[in-house]
Amino acid sequence: MKQLIYISVIGCLLGTFAVSAQETKPISKTEVLEIVTEKNTSLKISEQEFKEARADYRQTNAIYLPNITASHTGMATTNPLMAFGSKLNQEILTQSDFNPALLNDPSQIENYATKFEIKQPLVNLDGFFQRKAAKSKMDAMALKTERTTDYLKLEVNKAYMQLQLAYKGLYVLEKALEAANANKQLAQNSYKQGYLQRADVLNVEVHVTEVENQLQMAKSNVQNASNYLSFLMNDDTYVVYKPTDSLSIQPIKMADRSISENRSDIRAMELASKAYEAMNKADKMAFLPRLNAFGSYELYDDKIFQGDANGYLFGAQLSWDIFQGSKRFAKAQKSKAEFEKSKLEYNQYVSQSNLELNKAKRQLTDAENKLKLTALALEQSEESLRIRTNRFKEGLEKTSDLLISETQYAQKQLEYYQTIFEYNYTLEYINFLTKE
Repeated sequence: MKQLIYISVIGCLLGTFAVSAQETKPISKTEVLEIVTEKNTSLKISEQEFKEARADYRQTNAIYLPNITASHTGMATTNPLMAFGSKLNQEILTQSDFNPALLNDPSQIENYATKFEIKQPLVNLDGFFQRKAAKSKMDAMALKTERTTDYLKLEVNKAYMQLQLAYKGLYVLEKALEAANANKQLAQNSYKQGYLQRADVLNVEVHVTEVENQLQMAKSNVQNASNYLSFLMNDDTYVVYKPTDSLSIQPIKMADRSISENRSDIRAMELASKAYEAMNKADKMAFLPRLNAFGSYELYDDKIFQGDANGYLFGAQLSWDIFQGSKRFAKAQKSKAEFEKSKLEYNQYVSQSNLELNKAKRQLTDAENKLKLTALALEQSEESLRIRTNRFKEGLEKTSDLLISETQYAQKQLEYYQTIFEYNYTLEYINFLTKE
């Protein structure tokens, strides 16, 4: 039946939960927003993604900061070269050690070396651009977290209005059931007095059963809308919520809105494109040589954790990977393609956002017109029901006509509240699209 279509619009978002004897808890939209901001899982995931990107950026500090290592090595050897070198490092070499027999066949010698080593990058041009790419990625993730918060606010507004709509549907059907039961009692009295046929009474009883079934569906819709709010708030108690704010038309006049390039998700895509650009430059800079400084301080002894002899070493290295089997050429080509792809995706995303905004504006205009029509239809159906009910009490109206009027009045009420929901949500969606 047609009225069932409008009841189902209230419908479930997450499926029907088996709930018995649940607590009903009043809640305002402001409370929902506060809890979602604090506990929502999607927002927490987005925050962890930002921390991950920030850690990647901090790793690039290595292109400025030194790499310092310390080690202690112990060994024993009879290798002629190693034995002679160990004595030399320990500063215990004597004239007798130059005996060819001892040089060729030395006794076992122990050597313990403590070494402190430092490597300092000086000029690594590819690393500079890799750091720039990591910074753009980190900033993009911060903007993504901001946009996730905006989206959750929109989703909270939608979910809360769906809860309001579900309670409106429940209210309409409860009143419809009261009217249906009253007419049922009137029909039974008229039947006893011989004014109605048994078939008319049965039609009224069938109508009451239909309304009862629809009322049960409306109760399930309230639970479904409550459960979705619980999901957004990361609350596993799944109580039945009751909105403290009523569903009403938002008195907002929309000025001419447009998509701003300062919107957080658009800026995030722009930064992502810059990151791809920096990575492409880094791949190109990999063809250039690198300059690094190095140094070490070493302690030697024939006893563990001692260091009677010491020495140091420092210098600089200019290295240049001239050819790596065309690997770097292909890598640079790939990063160039990724950069060009990111620019196309950015333009496509902005174009799609403008498309969504134009569509939302038309939907808002349609909703405004529909509000006027549904309000007029509701007023007319209410008056029609009042007239037919009075005529039915006087025996001047057919039972079937009365039932049609009752159904139509309930249907028009649901249509009206559904239109308010559509109008308010469209306003929120336009604000979401045009937010800077």
